[in-house]
Amino acid sequence: MDWSGKSALLTVAQMASADKLAAHLGVPSIGLMEEAGASVAAAISERWRPGRAAVLCGPGNNGGDGFVIARHLWNAGWMVRLGLLGEKSELTGDAAANAGRWAGFTETLSPELLQDQDLIVDAMFGAGLARPIDGDALQMVNAINQSGIPCVAVDIPSGVDGDTGEVRGAAPNACLTVTFFRKKPGHILLPGKNRCGEVVVTDIGIPESVLFQINPPSWENSPDLWSGALPQVDAHDHKYTRGHLYIVGGAEMTGAARLAARAARRMGAGMVTIAAPGDAVATYRAGDPGLLVVPLADGVRLDEEMRLRRRNAALVGPGNGAGPKTRERAIGLLKSGMPVVLDADALTSFEGAPDDLFGWIKGPAVLTPHEGEFQRVFPDAEGSRLARARFASSRAKAVVVLKGADTIIAAPNGRAIINSNAPPELATAGTGDVLAGMIGGLLAQGMEPFEAAAAAVWLHGEAAYSAGKGASLIAEDLAEELPFHLAKITQQPK
Repeated sequence: MDWSGKSALLTVAQMASADKLAAHLGVPSIGLMEEAGASVAAAISERWRPGRAAVLCGPGNNGGDGFVIARHLWNAGWMVRLGLLGEKSELTGDAAANAGRWAGFTETLSPELLQDQDLIVDAMFGAGLARPIDGDALQMVNAINQSGIPCVAVDIPSGVDGDTGEVRGAAPNACLTVTFFRKKPGHILLPGKNRCGEVVVTDIGIPESVLFQINPPSWENSPDLWSGALPQVDAHDHKYTRGHLYIVGGAEMTGAARLAARAARRMGAGMVTIAAPGDAVATYRAGDPGLLVVPLADGVRLDEEMRLRRRNAALVGPGNGAGPKTRERAIGLLKSGMPVVLDADALTSFEGAPDDLFGWIKGPAVLTPHEGEFQRVFPDAEGSRLARARFASSRAKAVVVLKGADTIIAAPNGRAIINSNAPPELATAGTGDVLAGMIGGLLAQGMEPFEAAAAAVWLHGEAAYSAGKGASLIAEDLAEELPFHLAKITQQPK
């Protein structure tokens, strides 16, 4: 698994460390700035013909990048107007050096710079902005967004927090963001993600080896992280060696467990059993013929059921209904010590008493809350979504999948993966049940919880895209796309 590769995400502080480590390895900072600016100009030239560009520079290194970009665009045939926030005489270090290399005029930053321009380059502030944008900079951001002119952001749109994705006061709506060496969490966390447009990562000469010293704890979800851990089938396998998932079904919302079961089977689980309340058994048995359906009597010891019937992972929550009965069943499954996915009603059933849930988590567990369910189980979590997901995973001693357009998968040891491939069409009934079943199907086959959750979340997003249904997507479409994506990943040369 490529935990130090291209999908690593660096915080603002870690990126600063990467710059310093590169300098210690003999890469001068002035060279990094030159390469950064040149790479932005190259990205622009790949997408636009030369025209009129307004390059907006701030007082720090992001502004220094802007001076380099202006020089390269001018040399490529662009007519460039450069605006600077502050005085040129106040620039220091590499930014001052590159300001000296700019042979054109340097104007005061103002909305007037945008008149009759074809392109705007936002090099005002980088990812480390620690306060809300105000004053002239705020006026400039508002003018950019009102202009309708395409905007290219350098590193990250000014005003977007590189660590959290928070918009500090305001930020341009960029159509392209060019960042360097590695993305930051703010590029793929909302709302910052929506301000970045297309994100391009360029190589500016920082040695890859610095990552091993930084040891980043966050990654953008990618098959590189987990494809090597996906279950493989060989000639000696049979249905039991391929895993047996046990799903607790509800009495009324029977579709939820059936969606989960079909997804688990498509993920490769050898057997899937739905345990159904007596009145609902006939309904479940009328579904997919490959499912096993067994009655679920009140008071049954689910931990014993798991041990006695060759079941090796469980899912509880979808369509179960919130209340004491679902809570009791979740505890029973957790008592078994086998891998358990707790979703939907299984989480809400512990509202007001989350410590009761955490106290029973003794074995591998994956919790899959959406934002509302998360707040019921982790009401004391604070900070950004990334920080809250990490807190929750540490508190529960379980993998937490905080679902949303920027789903976060967090592990108790502080590792976190941010997913960026989920289309908005997934916001429809039943898609969460499919995801829970996908995770359960991988757990049943012996995949580790963190990697299983990350794989399922990424495949869930890809399935939604490839279904090609757009706004007409329904949850039933997803499972049928999974064989294609699994085959594409597992058949790639290692």
